[in-house]
Amino acid sequence: MFFGGALQALAVMAWWFLELVTRYGIAGHPLSWAIAPVAAHAYLMIYGLFPFFMFGFLMTVFPRWMNGSEIPARYYVPSFLLLMLGAAFFYVGLLGNNAPLILSVTCALAGWGAALYALLRVLRDTQHPDKQHPRVILVALSLGWCSLASYLIWLLTDNPAFLLFAIQGGLWLFLLPVFASVLHRMLPFFTRSALPQYAVPRPDWPWWTILAASVFHGSLQVASLPGLTWLSDMPMAFAAFYLSYIWGLRRSLRIPLLGVLHIGFAWISIAMLLFSIQSLISFISDGATHIWGLAPLHALTIGCFATLLIGMGTRVTLGHSGLPMQVGRPVMLMFAGMQLVALLRVLADMLPPQASYSLYVVAASLWLACFLPWVLRYLPVYLRPRADGQPG
Repeated sequence: MFFGGALQALAVMAWWFLELVTRYGIAGHPLSWAIAPVAAHAYLMIYGLFPFFMFGFLMTVFPRWMNGSEIPARYYVPSFLLLMLGAAFFYVGLLGNNAPLILSVTCALAGWGAALYALLRVLRDTQHPDKQHPRVILVALSLGWCSLASYLIWLLTDNPAFLLFAIQGGLWLFLLPVFASVLHRMLPFFTRSALPQYAVPRPDWPWWTILAASVFHGSLQVASLPGLTWLSDMPMAFAAFYLSYIWGLRRSLRIPLLGVLHIGFAWISIAMLLFSIQSLISFISDGATHIWGLAPLHALTIGCFATLLIGMGTRVTLGHSGLPMQVGRPVMLMFAGMQLVALLRVLADMLPPQASYSLYVVAASLWLACFLPWVLRYLPVYLRPRADGQPG
């Protein structure tokens, strides 16, 4: 799964970079795609990238969280192959017509469903007393499957309501709840392990606040009520900031591999604060004023999701390959580079359009510049036995 995710980390942005440089006349002429580029970009980022890493991680930790049996290859290999087929067919479909795109999403749904079944078996067959996080994550993954199915219906019907649900559901019912739940479960553990001299509490109320607010925000977006999302965004920003504070964001920066996870989580409070201000201004002006465009969204998706993907991806890769749990200067530069990508993409929507176009391209270029060394460094690791001689 991480092998597929690493390839997609380059492919999804390479396609978007190509779209940007041709659209703005930097190289060649605008290209024609089977569907709107924005709809393709949303699909690739929500459903074509993060699920590989999520399923790879969860299929490993679900049995460990609940003292269950390891998931056998007969469940995860078909899931991986179907997801990879779906990714490949999507790029083919963009060049042609809807038929390969429909096949692509159908394969992705099948692979996603196989992964859900594998995780559900672990949840069902274990008797562990604490299944709170696995249950929430499984619900979020199931809602993600439903949102992906909505994208397929949009391809079949061209009804924009299904595209809206696919995007908003993917963001607020799937991605944010999964990331928040995994971090609520794992970040205090990682912090206690790295900084044993500090107590790291894990209160549940901020986690449930983030989950409820995320669902509420997504529901308001689907209902086309963006002027009211501040009702959900403010509580979420406060809850995320509170967790960052009690988990010791500043202390965590002493250890790069831990600090990047805390930084990624801290982007939630920043993003939701931007969403709150954007929504309040829209509410006060009765929808007449809309500021910052997609800046808050990219603070969340790049600042939070992409940073956490890199942080968790690196940590899990090192831990499960038998390599030392340390990162060198190249990886630290890549961590810092992704923060710059997020800042540039947020800034691009806050500046006049004539200044924004170049920042779009620079941000996409920097994404590729950061992920390319990461992929070259770790992709071979997934093809080799563990360095410490242990199984895997």
